Amino acid sequence: MTESPAARRRSEQQAGALAAGSTIVLPDGERTAEIHRVDLEPDDFGAPALVLASLAGGGTLRIAVGTAVTVLERDNDVVTRLPFAGTAGAVAGEPAGTRGSAETDAGEAGADTPAGPGLEQSGATAAPGAEAPAVVVPPLPPAPPALPGPSEEDLALIPVPQGTPESVVEAAAEAHPDSEGVLLLADRLAKGVNVKSGSCLKDLSDLAHELFITLKDPESALSVADLITVLPYDGNPGRWSSVEAALALASYICRQEGQDERAAVYEKLLRTPENQETDPFKARMAAKVRQRSLNEPNLYDKEIFRSIDNSNHDAEREWRLLRLESLLFLRAHGGSETIGASELERRIGNELDAVRA
Repeated sequence: MTESPAARRRSEQQAGALAAGSTIVLPDGERTAEIHRVDLEPDDFGAPALVLASLAGGGTLRIAVGTAVTVLERDNDVVTRLPFAGTAGAVAGEPAGTRGSAETDAGEAGADTPAGPGLEQSGATAAPGAEAPAVVVPPLPPAPPALPGPSEEDLALIPVPQGTPESVVEAAAEAHPDSEGVLLLADRLAKGVNVKSGSCLKDLSDLAHELFITLKDPESALSVADLITVLPYDGNPGRWSSVEAALALASYICRQEGQDERAAVYEKLLRTPENQETDPFKARMAAKVRQRSLNEPNLYDKEIFRSIDNSNHDAEREWRLLRLESLLFLRAHGGSETIGASELERRIGNELDAVRA
């Protein structure tokens, strides 16, 4: 004897994890329905906000992504399908508009009459022993595969800093005694390098960029950048942005000097946050948002053009430095669907010429 839907074990899960084929308890708390298709409606920031669950028996449920819904386990059992207002309400496999008066009478007589095994609870009569027609739906796209992180052999390609972090910064400052930018950053870092401090990470990243971009000293820039490139991702986006910038810079320098294997290690480290999410639904959405940011990067065009129109060369240089940082980040990802690697190389070269002029 087939187990009724009401007798199945129930569990709760977030609406964002619903998939085609799931059987959920409807808002009235009594009836159930099988989900035919799941669509996601994003908010204005591109994050998933609303789940649109199309039901096999007709109708659509609108559920907030974080809402807890009751799901019936053993989805291979018979499913109770119910017509929703505003839909044809046809029995699966029966064309809309062909329902007879017997079904109408049954619906008016009382919805409390339980449906027999193998029948849909829509008031329609069916031959004894008839089974509910199977609904074949395509599965949700799989979650993006987790990217492999760098191995111990990979990490061995990054040299261990010679001496303390403070001595590395001091050596870089001594090599450029006439650079105000380097000396200012070095003075702040001379008090002690604390890699748990977000401001300290920012100063180290800025120092590495100053050494490479302004002073054309890739060796010193790499030695400073490597003080933070090997730091693990701690889940703090604010702190990670400085490490991310240093990794993108180190990758570009190594590519320019023909150290492709070492550059690949920096690029793997740059993608560390992409390997953190284990929930398939959240991983899919994070990958979608990430790809959108790569395809539509902020290159500060308006700000740069405004600075040019106002003949404000200092402001123009600062905006170009931010644009260069965005381009280096894209380059470390191998480009995007809108900007290829060769085009990025050309743009990075143009920006370096502009800020070094």
